[in-house]
Parts: sequence; structure tokens; C-alpha cells
Amino acid sequence: MKLFFEHLGRLFLMIQGGFTRPENRKVYWKEFMEQCNDIGIRSLPIVLIISIFLGMVLTIQLSYQLVSPLVPKTVIATLVRDSSILELCPTVVCIVLAGVVGSKIASELGNMRVSDQIDALEIMGINTKSYLILPKILAAMIMVPALIIISIGISIWGGYMAGIFSHILSRQQFIIGLTTDFVPYNLFFAMMKAFVFALIISIVPSYFGYHVKGGALEIGKASTTSVVISCILILCADYALSLVML
Repeated sequence: MKLFFEHLGRLFLMIQGGFTRPENRKVYWKEFMEQCNDIGIRSLPIVLIISIFLGMVLTIQLSYQLVSPLVPKTVIATLVRDSSILELCPTVVCIVLAGVVGSKIASELGNMRVSDQIDALEIMGINTKSYLILPKILAAMIMVPALIIISIGISIWGGYMAGIFSHILSRQQFIIGLTTDFVPYNLFFAMMKAFVFALIISIVPSYFGYHVKGGALEIGKASTTSVVISCILILCADYALSLVML
């Protein structure tokens, strides 16, 4: 318990030190754009692959389970839409991003700490918390929700393609199910989850990478620990948000 509160206090101090006024806005802007590229653009291929197969598999499994003639086939499209928006795309994609993006952030900061690059920046009077960590947090808060929006669209499209090519339901049936009883609040809920998950994906690996002590072995341990804790926190936050907001 003592160790938990010690980590929690150091985490809050790191965040507090990061939210300060930038010394050089141009340098910070360049770092911010690089992080947007790393977190968003480079993660796009894996997000697209996961999303399209989520939609396709979900459509096929639902058609297998909904075998009663009393259940219209349009329900399949409705369930694919709501499942993609509420749970599958935000949670599954962010867990994958916690591994892809989180391990990179922890390894990058850990390598800078071990090689004394962070100490050198601090000697030059640069606030390393705001220069190295704040752009990552801001970039994640912008790019992760954007990736989730893309993921939702691709997942629904994948479900549509699987339904059409597998002759599970027709194009008209899918569109009818897709537009039936749509609740805009579900998209708002998905974006709230995306913002919270983005904070977890960026802050937790930054903390473990920034406070690495030792050598290359410790960098690997910090990277693994950050991914595991990020995934656990994402699942806990998913449950808490669902309990509060639904």
C-alpha cells in the first residue's frame, strides 16, 4: 500500500510539472506534431485491420446465434452498430494502442533516462516534464478519439461487407438495421471513453519510462509493466464509465 501511494504521488507530481507554460512554442509544436504522427498515423494500419475484422466476425457470429425466424435479420446490423460504438472499438482498439503506443513511449523515455539525455536537458534549464511528456498527452487526447471514430466506421463497414458477401442479409436489410433506433448519446459515450483511455495510454507509460533506473533490462521491465497496468486501468475505467454513464 505504501508503494502504491508513493507511485501515485510521483505520478501527480510529474503531471503537475508537465502542465507549465512552454519556453519555446515552436519547439513544443514540432514535438507535438511528431507525437501526433507516432500515435495517430503510424497506429492507423493496425487499427484498420483490427476494426474491419471485428465487424466481419461480429456479423457472422450474430447470424449464427440469431437463428429464430421471429428475429428479423435487420437486428444483426443494429447489434453490429451498437456493439462497435459502445464497446468493441473503444475498448479493444485502446488495449491494442496501450501495447503499441504505450511500449514505445515507455521505451523512448526510458532510453533517454538511462543515457542521461533527460539529465542533460534539465541541466540546460529545460522542463523535461513539459517538453517530453505534455506533447504526448495532448497528442493522445486528439489522435486516440480520431482513431476510435475511424475504427467505428471501418468496423460497421466490415460488418456490412461480411453480411453482403456471405449472403447473411441484403444491402437494404443492413441499412434499415443500421438506421433503426440510433441513439446519438452512444457516440458521446464512446468519445468519453476514448478521452479517458487516451489519458491512460499516454500518462502511465510516460511515468514508468521517465522514472526508469538502471540499464536496458530495466527499460524492458518498465515497458512491460506500463502495458500491463495500462490494460488493467482501461478495463477498470471501462467498467466504471459504463456504470456511471449508462
